[in-house]
Amino acid sequence: MMKHPTFAISLRKTMLMAVVVLLAMGACKSKKKAVEPAPAPVVKEEVVKPTPAPAPVVRSAEEVAVEKLESQFASIASSSNATSANQSIQEVLAMFSNPEIPILIVIHEEGGVKDYDEPTTIKKYLEYLKDTKKNLNYISDIRMAGGKVTELELKRK
Repeated sequence: MMKHPTFAISLRKTMLMAVVVLLAMGACKSKKKAVEPAPAPVVKEEVVKPTPAPAPVVRSAEEVAVEKLESQFASIASSSNATSANQSIQEVLAMFSNPEIPILIVIHEEGGVKDYDEPTTIKKYLEYLKDTKKNLNYISDIRMAGGKVTELELKRK
């Protein structure tokens, strides 16, 4: 018969004992938690701070120019007589660096590729608005330098 070393048996007994003790300790903790009442929730008073007034919207020079040009284009197209249309044309031309600034009119766009109508100048476009009395385009891109419009791109409405 083969003898087991006493050290191996006592190690097994010690390990078994340790597992039993750990399980017993874990059971005691869970009972203790179940018996203790839950702490009362802390009620925090919320301090209501007045919301600051929204910051004033700062518009860029391009945004202001687009708004003014759109208004002037509509005014020229709906003008009742040639004199008032010519006066509006002069006001618009003052916003451009010169009356020969190119105006590009997008007639079709697909996949980021734009097809343009025949290029024209701002002077010719304003005369076209006055003659046809139709404002069929809106400003899609504007370039400015020194407070004056240097390039304008329009799209069909």
